[in-house]
This record gives sequence, C-alpha cells and structure tokens, in this order.
Amino acid sequence: MATVDMLVRDARVVIPRVGIVETNIVVDDGRIKGLTRDMVYADLTIDASRPGLYAIPGAIDPHVHYGVFTPIDRAAETESRSAAVGGVTTMMRMLRLYSRYRDRLDAHLEASKHSHIVDYAYHASILLDEHVEEMEYCVSKGITSFKLYMNLRGEIGGIYMDIDPYSSALVHGRVDTTEELVEATIAGAGALSCITLVHAEDPEVCSREMRRAREQGLDGLKAWSDSRPASSEQKAIAFVTDVARRYGADLYIVHVGSSQAIDAVMEAKHSSRGRVYVETCPHYLTHTYEFDLRGKVVPPLRSRDDVARVWDALKKGLIDCIGSDHVANRLAMKLGDGSVWTALAGFPGVATILPVLLSEGVNKGRITLERLVEVTSHNAARIFGLEGKGSLTIGSDADIVLVDMDAERRVTPEMLCSYSDYTIYDGMVLRGWPICTILRGSVIMEDGHVVGKGGYGRYIARRRVCVS
Repeated sequence: MATVDMLVRDARVVIPRVGIVETNIVVDDGRIKGLTRDMVYADLTIDASRPGLYAIPGAIDPHVHYGVFTPIDRAAETESRSAAVGGVTTMMRMLRLYSRYRDRLDAHLEASKHSHIVDYAYHASILLDEHVEEMEYCVSKGITSFKLYMNLRGEIGGIYMDIDPYSSALVHGRVDTTEELVEATIAGAGALSCITLVHAEDPEVCSREMRRAREQGLDGLKAWSDSRPASSEQKAIAFVTDVARRYGADLYIVHVGSSQAIDAVMEAKHSSRGRVYVETCPHYLTHTYEFDLRGKVVPPLRSRDDVARVWDALKKGLIDCIGSDHVANRLAMKLGDGSVWTALAGFPGVATILPVLLSEGVNKGRITLERLVEVTSHNAARIFGLEGKGSLTIGSDADIVLVDMDAERRVTPEMLCSYSDYTIYDGMVLRGWPICTILRGSVIMEDGHVVGKGGYGRYIARRRVCVS
C-alpha cells in the first residue's frame, strides 16, 4: 500500500473562524495532502493526541532585524535557529542597505540561501533617495514590500545598516526621511501594487523632547518614553495615512504600542482609500517603562494602561499582526555606558512570540487560540503575499507547529539559541510552548532542540502583496 511522508495523528487543528477540528494531518511532498480521520500509512507518524497539544500553522514573523551586527551568512543560521525554537517557520528580514540595491542585493540573497533553517522573505528599506528609483528592481527580485523610517531625520537620523556578507565591519549611516521621500515611496509602492511599512514617529517632536530631557539630566526608560511621546506616533500616523489616502496606497504600521497610536490607526482604517494594517509586538503586551535598560526600544515601552489597551485592541481585531522587531545584538554593546541616551535600541524576540502569546494571552483568557493563529500566521500570509503559508489547509505548505498549552518553562537566553546573549523575558515562567516545529513536512525542532539544517530554509520570492 502506498505511503505518504508524514502523518500527524489525532491532532486538534486550530482554524480561524472555524474553531478546533480533530483530525489527522496528511503530509506528502512538503504540503498538506489531506485532513482526514481515515487510516493512512506514513513513513513518519507523529502522535498529537496528548491532552493540551494543538496544531497551529507555523508562525510568520514579519519584522526581524538580523545581519546588522553579524553578517547575514552567520546571522541567518543563528536567528533562524532561534525562530525554529519558537515555532516560527517564516521570518521576514528588514533589509537596510547603505548602497544601491542593484549593487548589493544579489550578494545578500546569495549569502542568505546557505544558512537559513526556516523559510524567509525580505522587506527593502527606503533609506536614500536613489532607493526609490530601485523599487521596481526589488520587485523583480521578489521583494514587494518597502520600509520607511519616519523617525530618522536631522539630529536623530543615525542608524546601523546591514553589513556586507562575510564582513565584520559595522556600517553606520545617516538617514534623512523627508516628507518628499515619504511621499515618493508611498506613491511608488502604490503604483507597483506593493505595500509600505512605516515606522511612525515624528522626528521633530522626538528631537525636541529628547534634547529637553537630557538637558534636565533625566535618564531611564521613563525618560526615554516621555522624550519620544505617543503624540509623535499619532502625528506621524496621521501624516502618512493622509499621503496614502491621496494615492490609494496600502500601509502597514509597524510596532504600535500606545493608546494614542491605536486611536490614530483606527481613524486611518476608517478613512483610508487603501488598506491600513497594524502590527504590535509582544513586548508592548508584557513590559512597561518600569523595566530596566534592556527594554530600550523604539517606539518606547509605555505605561500599564497602554499595555491593557494593546491587549484590548488585539482581542477586538484592531491589530492584524504580531511582529517581534527582533534585533540580534549583544548585551554589552546594547547597554554601552549605562545611560538610556547611549544604549542601543532593540532586543531579541523572534523565539518568544508564541510562548508569550500562549502564556499571557491564551492561557490567561485574553485571546483565543483562533485569534492567536490569525495574528501570528494567517494575516501576515495574506498581507505580504506569502503563498502556501499561514494555514493548515489542503495544498498549503506543511508548516505545522505543535504547541503544548500545559508546558511550563523558565526562560533563559541559552534556550532561545540566538546570537543575542540576553532576553527581556529572562527568568519569567511561561506556560504554553511549541514542542515540535515542522517546515514543509520536515521536523526542524523537537522539544527545544533544533534538528533542522542550514540551507533547508527557502527564500520566498513574492509576486504580489495582499490577496484579499
């Protein structure tokens, strides 16, 4: 009798807008061949019948920074390993080149393909005027989404770029995201039927308030939050959505974490001619400015009331996606001289998306498993045109994660397998963990141990963005 490659037996499959379906998942040639209760012979059978186990689509992290502090040939291995530990089967890199894409993009794509354990795609950041002219070239390479850093201008325009493959030299550059560059990018993306991702903070407001806080001798995450006020997010969102409205273009507002920003995107969703999507990050659901310097990030961590508001928006469907905003840096470099003004922004998080949402969301009754699947995989696949991803349906890629809702683990940096040697969740006990990660029909993680090999992960060249 003919056999298939894999059978996930007696699974509780989580399907948005349907619920939980008890079935066997039949996998062959890297795809889901069937959902059935019939007897099927398989080369590998995985028993998913244990109480507390659920099968969900492999998570998609649409917001990952790697290749900034180590070259992509090394960073692809370490950070995709961390992704596999956390049940992330597709990661989307925020590519930042301080050169023409025609000159360096192919080198990054070539260096990437030998090291990734999970599948991956790219967003192209528009940092220089000449990048606007190269958007069509990026589309020809399978990149159909572009990132704007509205926060970078004038005295706060410095940022670390992605370094060259096989190099160890950090690249720091100045970016001047003028209103003209914002408009040209959104217009260009709209004309190409692409989507623009936006870091929405007003640089003039931030520059003025940061200068004032430093002159007053203030420090710490509360000072950092006050000096980059939520009103700057609100102002930037209003501006960028007005531009997008004029062109009928689609926007994706990244890392929203304040009540004022949520108010602004709600207004944008109702008034825009194009589509406006909203992302938040796990740290805006768990941490406030009462935390220590490891939590420096942009936009900043906010108040407890803001955390509660983000949870409410997530539950009600106002937030479309969860991205980690993962930054693969090291603690000593991040902390610098111990001042919030010199510390690096950003921290690792790709491996903790699912554990945090399972523990603090589903197990604490804040969101359902179906809602978790929507924001961690289903919506990102639709918005960014990741064909075959984001659902456990017949014909889809067999990206399957078994999560154990009863598993309790204390978080340590070591268990997350990143280049980073710290985590803001260090010492926190989370209940609900991925215990098996399957990518295109192959097991790449079992019980916290990565068994996948570098080079198995594929580059996803996208042809279109939003499919609904």
